[in-house]
Amino acid sequence: MEDFTSYSILFAVCGLVILSYLFSILNRMTRMPSVLLLLGTGILLRYLSDLAGFSFEIPKIIIEFLGTIGLIMIVLEAGLDLEITREKIPLIRRSFLSALVIFLVSSAVVAGILYWWLPGTPFINCLVYAIPLSIVSSAVVLTSVHHLGRDKKEFLIYEASFSDIIGIMVFNFFTAGQQIGTQEIVWFGSSIVVALVLSVAVCFGLMWLLIRNRVEIKFFLSFAVLIAIYVGGKMIKLPALITILMFGLVINNWELIRWRPLKRYFSNENVDNEALFLKSITAESSFLIRTFFFVIFGFGIGLEYFRNLQVLELGALIVVALFALRFVYLRVMNKYELLPELFYIPRGLITILLFYKIPEWQRIENFDEGVLFFVILVTSLILMAGAMLYRDRPVEILSVDEVADV
Repeated sequence: MEDFTSYSILFAVCGLVILSYLFSILNRMTRMPSVLLLLGTGILLRYLSDLAGFSFEIPKIIIEFLGTIGLIMIVLEAGLDLEITREKIPLIRRSFLSALVIFLVSSAVVAGILYWWLPGTPFINCLVYAIPLSIVSSAVVLTSVHHLGRDKKEFLIYEASFSDIIGIMVFNFFTAGQQIGTQEIVWFGSSIVVALVLSVAVCFGLMWLLIRNRVEIKFFLSFAVLIAIYVGGKMIKLPALITILMFGLVINNWELIRWRPLKRYFSNENVDNEALFLKSITAESSFLIRTFFFVIFGFGIGLEYFRNLQVLELGALIVVALFALRFVYLRVMNKYELLPELFYIPRGLITILLFYKIPEWQRIENFDEGVLFFVILVTSLILMAGAMLYRDRPVEILSVDEVADV
């Protein structure tokens, strides 16, 4: 029986990985987000298990465990994807402002909606719930921009990455303690400086581990160090995600370093080779984490949530507000194109992870978790609609020299 159980689990795990890979292929063919398919798989498995009488609950600690590792991988992957060049400074500025303004306004508006919908609830608690719902999921965006042109793709990747970082830092600030005053604000600002200083030591320490270390097993050791730094930072209330992001940025933009003694110790060629392999390992690891995280999360979604009229009404109101605010910023305030940028409002892994990290003293008892599920599913469907509505420009015939440059 034990062998049967272990083989069954192994078969199920491998089956999910293969299925997720097929979903990735289907995503490229149909532009249907693979995350949406993974969630659907989890919901279907839950339905079939209930139908067969094998009902069981997956502990939330498993979701939080996978989500934390996924969060670290996403931030590292974002740092490894962001290229900083003089030509891209305007793009970085636009995407940062878009992420910052839309996040701040969305958080305030969603908090206002919750405050109005749930009378008697402290506004600060509503704001803590609104912050995860206002973060664009880079985990979903990164897997859904392959069909876009370079400018649109880079804008959406930068914007989602900045949204993740800003949202996590703001969430950590508002959940750090039961009082928010001048002392807390000063500590928050100084902690960022400490994290940046720590980043320098961590970056060069990890680079030595990757480049100068003779031991072959080093990449997952580096991940273990990053996870330990994140957990340690959480314990002493430091924004350790900045350290992880900085490591990715430094590795991916090493050519910008001009200090010659450092260049002799870590040459551009060596760093580029390790960065290429690190990107591959990070992408593979993120793929595995996303697969199991979203299937398990989908398994936890009960269909009874969608029979609750209040869940549907509040979830729809929040989605409409998020969509309208993005329209106002992109089109009215900045004259950006609407297709497909307007539709890229997915909520995902970080939204779920932060929701489960809300402290007990800030919990809203009469908030139905079905709203969270509804917003994630509907925003993913909106992204899919935008991806399908968008049509690429006809491919231009390139000259021989242009093809060589590509």
